[in-house]
Amino acid sequence: MINYLWFFLAALFEIAGCYAFWMWLRLGKSAWWIAPALLSLTLFALLLTKVEASYAGRAYAAYGGIYIIASIAWLGVIERIRPLGSDWLGAALCVLGASIILLGPRFSAS
Repeated sequence: MINYLWFFLAALFEIAGCYAFWMWLRLGKSAWWIAPALLSLTLFALLLTKVEASYAGRAYAAYGGIYIIASIAWLGVIERIRPLGSDWLGAALCVLGASIILLGPRFSAS
C-alpha cells in the first residue's frame, strides 16, 4: 500500500513541474517558473525510486495508472475544469491495470 503513496506523491510533483513549464511556455508567465519546475521534477524522480519493485520498468509502468488519476484530479482542482465521467472511468481502468502490473509478480510462479 505504501507504493501507492509514493506513486501519488511522485505524480503530484511531476504534474506540478510540468505545469510550471506549461505556465511559462503556454501561458506567458515568467521564466522564473523554471526553477520550481526543475525542483519539482527532481523530487518526482527521487520519490519514484522509493517504490518497492524489482525492476524500474515495472515500477514506471504501474506508476502510469496513478499518474492518470492525479492528472484528472489536477484538472478539477487546479485548472477548475470538471472531469467527465469517462475521464474517471478511464482512470479507474488504468489504476486496475497498474495494480495488476505491480502486484502480478507476487502471484506468479516464476
